[in-house]
Amino acid sequence: MKIAIGSDHGGYYLKGIIIRFLSGEGHEIIDVGASGLDLLDDYPDFARAVAVSILGGVADRGILICGSGVGASVAANKFPGIRAALCHDSFSARQGVEDDNMNVLCLGARVIGEELAKDLVLFFLNAKFSGAERHTRRIGKIAEIEKEF
Repeated sequence: MKIAIGSDHGGYYLKGIIIRFLSGEGHEIIDVGASGLDLLDDYPDFARAVAVSILGGVADRGILICGSGVGASVAANKFPGIRAALCHDSFSARQGVEDDNMNVLCLGARVIGEELAKDLVLFFLNAKFSGAERHTRRIGKIAEIEKEF
């Protein structure tokens, strides 16, 4: 799977760990930055880069990491067609894809450890959207909201 991954300074070190882990699992990684530890960088820039990679068909899914994961999630969800969620438990990481067709996983590097982060990434990447009528209907309603605003 092609995965776009981005982080600000708060998630920079965890991003490196996740990149090495996923590369070892055979995934193609598209690192959209940060390319160095810069305390003045801003998570919306990396949310944009991940979103553009997915919306442009360059990546299948995305991972965003910041200090809490909240800012990255908020920023990513501003892009129509992006369904990003902050997940710090395995159920949400899996169910978010199966029911909500989540395409961006957001993680808080200051909230979870690296082993849990690896597990969550695997739950996210191994999950498939169910395509159930009720879930498809709900995602359609989200798309209508995006068009309206």
